[in-house]
Amino acid sequence: MTTVVEPGLEELAKRVDDAVAALADLDPKARAVAEELKSALEAVHRAGLVTMVRRMREDDGARAVLFELVDDPVVHLLLSLHEIIRPDPVTHANRVLVGVRPQLQSHGGDVTLVRVEDGIAYVRLEGACNGCSMSSVTLRNLVQEALVEGVPSITAVEVLPNEPSPTLIPLEALRIGPARDGWAKFGAAAEVQDGDITVRNLTTEAGERADVLVVSVEHRLSAYRNECAHEAMPLDNAILDLDNGTLTCPWHGFCYDASSGECLSAPGAQLEQLPLRIDNGDVWVRVRG
Repeated sequence: MTTVVEPGLEELAKRVDDAVAALADLDPKARAVAEELKSALEAVHRAGLVTMVRRMREDDGARAVLFELVDDPVVHLLLSLHEIIRPDPVTHANRVLVGVRPQLQSHGGDVTLVRVEDGIAYVRLEGACNGCSMSSVTLRNLVQEALVEGVPSITAVEVLPNEPSPTLIPLEALRIGPARDGWAKFGAAAEVQDGDITVRNLTTEAGERADVLVVSVEHRLSAYRNECAHEAMPLDNAILDLDNGTLTCPWHGFCYDASSGECLSAPGAQLEQLPLRIDNGDVWVRVRG
């Protein structure tokens, strides 16, 4: 007796993909006929599958068998293709985001789905999507609308703050004494309140002077020269948004990552970040390279 070996999931999926790809090579009339045949067969299959699943759900004995069948990869794929069972929220959300990602990337942005929990999709926005301009707000709304409207189990979207990329500070900047070679005392660390912007004019032991801005976000201190990368205007009255981790120039609205200095409004621009360290409870900033 000959044993028939049933094709596996990968082989079946490849046959489907190859057939769909071959449709593109047909002339318009033949392609329309083939697509109509495909649509008609799918409708027949879906109607039959819906009836089978409904009957099995109604029967106490068959319900357990149905749940076992759904765990089979081929059966799961078949029921998913006909939307008889929906994919898990994370898979479904990622599929929806594929549709909006080209538009985000065309504006220099992107989105990453972190998790879905209790009907809330937690995402991180990158590049232009995470800025403060009207265009960035539009991109954020695009992501929110796509997820809420495209995934029935998602009722809200929450944007998580980005994890700032580390700024490399030359090792030689940390090998020197705090009062020499361009370092200046900013003040006591306890005086720099979390969530605040502190601006001071510093003077080194050699007499070098510089306006320095220190930002505290979740007790992480970052020091910058007090000049916007746009037109070198001072940032004394900049807006610090702790929810998004951004620093916005009050003059022309240029928006920066508060922890790294990366410009979110104009990729490629950057605040001049200065080496910072804490010695015996005091904040020191190196104002000369």
